[in-house]
Amino acid sequence: MTLTVRRHDGDTIAFAVLLLFFFQLLSEFVEAIYAFGLLGTGIPSEIAAVLLLFAPVLLLLVPQTAEGRAARLLPWVIIVCRLVAVLVNTRARLIISGVGVGSSLLWLPSELHQLGSGDADGDGAHHLGLGLLVALMLSVALRAAGSGLDVSTRGISQLIGWLLAGVAVLALTRRERPTSGPARAVTAAGSFGRLVVLTLGLSSALILSVFVFASPNVVARWTEANYLAVIITLVVGMVGYVVARALGLGLPARARRGLLWAANLLFVVALTVTLRTHQLRFPSDPAGYPSYAPDVALIHQIPLFVTLLLVPCIVADFSLYVREIVASRPSPRTLGGAFTVSSLFWLLMIFGHVFTTVYDYIPVVGPAFRDGFWWVHLAAGLGVMLPLLAVRRAPSLGLLSPVWVGAIALLGVVAVGAVLVTAARPGEPVPASTLTVLTYNIQQGYTADGQKGVDDQLAVLRAVDADLIGLQESDTNRISGGNADIVRYFADALDMHATYGPTTVVGTFGIALLSKYPIEQPRTFFMYSEGEQTATIEARIRVGEVAYDVFVTHLGNGGPIVQQEAVLKIVQGRQNVILMGDLNFRPETPQYALTTALLGDAWLRRWPEGVDDQGARPEKRIDHIFISPELQVEDGRYLDEPASDHPALMAILRVP
Repeated sequence: MTLTVRRHDGDTIAFAVLLLFFFQLLSEFVEAIYAFGLLGTGIPSEIAAVLLLFAPVLLLLVPQTAEGRAARLLPWVIIVCRLVAVLVNTRARLIISGVGVGSSLLWLPSELHQLGSGDADGDGAHHLGLGLLVALMLSVALRAAGSGLDVSTRGISQLIGWLLAGVAVLALTRRERPTSGPARAVTAAGSFGRLVVLTLGLSSALILSVFVFASPNVVARWTEANYLAVIITLVVGMVGYVVARALGLGLPARARRGLLWAANLLFVVALTVTLRTHQLRFPSDPAGYPSYAPDVALIHQIPLFVTLLLVPCIVADFSLYVREIVASRPSPRTLGGAFTVSSLFWLLMIFGHVFTTVYDYIPVVGPAFRDGFWWVHLAAGLGVMLPLLAVRRAPSLGLLSPVWVGAIALLGVVAVGAVLVTAARPGEPVPASTLTVLTYNIQQGYTADGQKGVDDQLAVLRAVDADLIGLQESDTNRISGGNADIVRYFADALDMHATYGPTTVVGTFGIALLSKYPIEQPRTFFMYSEGEQTATIEARIRVGEVAYDVFVTHLGNGGPIVQQEAVLKIVQGRQNVILMGDLNFRPETPQYALTTALLGDAWLRRWPEGVDDQGARPEKRIDHIFISPELQVEDGRYLDEPASDHPALMAILRVP
């Protein structure tokens, strides 16, 4: 049997790459803005760059005679911005990725206008929707291959991005532009309102794609579900969707509409239940702490996997909204107005998502976003579903050729295979007389001077070759962190067991424990906080016959004593305790005195005078390793590396 590629299949390829590049550029853009706020722990002036989200307003200003030429130029701008953005420093990346994002948001309405001008059969609109599906699967595969980081943006693997760019360039140069016919402007108020609703639906589909489902590691960190199971379920849902599209359901119009509404409703409910279940209610009284996170039973994971199976709803809705917009043949200015309204929604969704983490640093409105992670995603889910009310034509997505079914299935196999290949393979620990412990605040993967430093930090970890690693500020599985899973990346690269806590839904500092030894009974408990919520990982590891109770924490600003009291309440009475982290208090504070009345400072246990044998006298120490009195220290070092704004602290303990 010979498979043929139809005329518009080249368009699908171009659309898929451009949408993938848009996902990557938006991720880089938001992350770069957040990085400047991270360095200053406040609202950065660079936040003004978000005005680039309002690029569609230019369609209100550009003469219609020039709009077609601009539309043909924009894909090239997107491609160039994507290739350059990953090569430059943070400030340049912010500017270049921002231009790429603005160009993408300008290209989409321009493309819809072009399709509406000369594509009477709607085939081009169908292929734009298919392009979103391919873009999602490409992103899933690239994230899986990079252990939670997009492999195509890193090192020699950037050649993948250049290859995709080359494919898109070839498709664009061979593309048959639609023949422009008389464009019929949408002028009636009701028609414009309907167009706004459809563009909001289209934008919501893209928001959920780039915020969540293009990066399955984000979903896994919501509930700490098995990463491989998350990928497999997402792939099964996508492949099932394209197989159904290839076979054709043969249902009457009313049944198709009802099925689409039912699937969307179940998707939104499952998404909301998944997040709401893990959005904890914290005691308001300090006496209610420490407060342990409830155990997650299998039944709590069911809504998550239902959500993953129904992700194709996003693609189906996007395709229908594109078809409806194209069929209405709006003018560029009308599209510009509608997409400008959608730009405001983009802005609100980005701010809303980021504010659920940094609420303590945002005046006036910030506190309203505390514990609001679930309703931000609910808003995006409703934004995808409710515009179905504005779809007038019977839902019909068209048949898919076997070529695309095979392509989607192949990308799914690549994604699953990539997880299996890259997954950590901790070996059997070799009995040793010492236990090397390291605590490291990685500042969301950024160096002291605000540049991406994940690989520099990995080099620090490799050089120490610690048996136990405690990480702080590792909550990067959000759009503000580039949707990167740094903990998974480190664990896979070092072949170590890992546990992360608490889930990203809670909106706390990200803390993690990596270990060469199996991690037993990992749990997370929370400490009282009037500002940003804090937590501690508690776990047990065994070295031969010796069991150690290990704690990794990150206290709030100033190391509030009420938080340290909660930690010590759990630690008290235990043996072989290792408590490490960024505790945010110095040796001259009451918190330190309270702690050292129970535990020893590993650094001072090795260097009682406060100066090591290299003459290093660390000042303003807030990163600590505390140990119970029976443990002995062979060595201790503060490694003041520029890979982060915090030094790494290493201690070598004798194993009894």
